[in-house]
Amino acid sequence: MAFITLGSALVVAISGNLVRSIFMFFVTLFGLAGLYVLALADFVAVTQIVIYVGGILVLILFAFMLSGKEALATAQQQTNRFISLSNAPAFLLAALFLVVMLNVVFKADVNNLPWVKVAIETKNVVPVDGTGINDIGVNLMTRYLLPFEVISVLLMIALVGAAHLSRKEAIRT
Repeated sequence: MAFITLGSALVVAISGNLVRSIFMFFVTLFGLAGLYVLALADFVAVTQIVIYVGGILVLILFAFMLSGKEALATAQQQTNRFISLSNAPAFLLAALFLVVMLNVVFKADVNNLPWVKVAIETKNVVPVDGTGINDIGVNLMTRYLLPFEVISVLLMIALVGAAHLSRKEAIRT
């Protein structure tokens, strides 16, 4: 699952075709949800699919479909090479981040962390039995229902406004 996620993310970053990048981003987000399932974080996996795949990716597709032909043509005609001197700072920063991340992964002894030992000794751990997910669902549909609905209406207004603005621009030209 990690290979699929990393491979598709690499295709998103390298691909010069905007449509291919969007659809590989779709695969990347589903792969990330699969990693959450393998990590026994089912709620986070479902949230990943609903929010990112169902919301953000659809928003990106709308932006792509509503953009003008001229903007897409200029984006497709850019012939920047992936490996060039202008990309050196980005590669240096990515390599530095990789070194730091690998250092943390290989030197961290997760079983002997002090806060993990204290949590295990005091039995301050969250059991994987689904009660946390039930509590989140009950709170979301009772106590936090109004803010949840306000945010959803606000996002819908933003989407309709973006579609209207892009449509007005297309009519003028």
